[in-house]
Amino acid sequence: MKAGIYTDNAPKPIGPYSQAVEANGFVFISGQIAIDPATNNMLNSNVKAEAEQVMKNLQAIVHAAGCEMSDVIKCSIFLRDMNDFAVVNQVYGEYFTEHPPARETVAVLDLPKHAKVEISAVVLKR
Repeated sequence: MKAGIYTDNAPKPIGPYSQAVEANGFVFISGQIAIDPATNNMLNSNVKAEAEQVMKNLQAIVHAAGCEMSDVIKCSIFLRDMNDFAVVNQVYGEYFTEHPPARETVAVLDLPKHAKVEISAVVLKR
């Protein structure tokens, strides 16, 4: 059995997908880009600002699922430019200070709305 998770504190999906889906004790969070949920506008100013908004969006969905960031067990980070790795890693690290989740970071050709960074997550629901 699966259930969709939705919060107004994260961007509305821009396609046929859910913000997150809970199934069998796990929450699978769709890739988040730097859309400000209050304005529905994409923040394309710089990679640090984008990473901060992405992490806020992820955190809002984690909380909507009844979980904490410490429950995140896996993240996938997609970057348009691997030269942005250090900046994104610094922002990401502010949200996972102890026992960070497993993750991979890959460079991609492009992302929705020409985002510089997109992050998805898997959460263990306790």
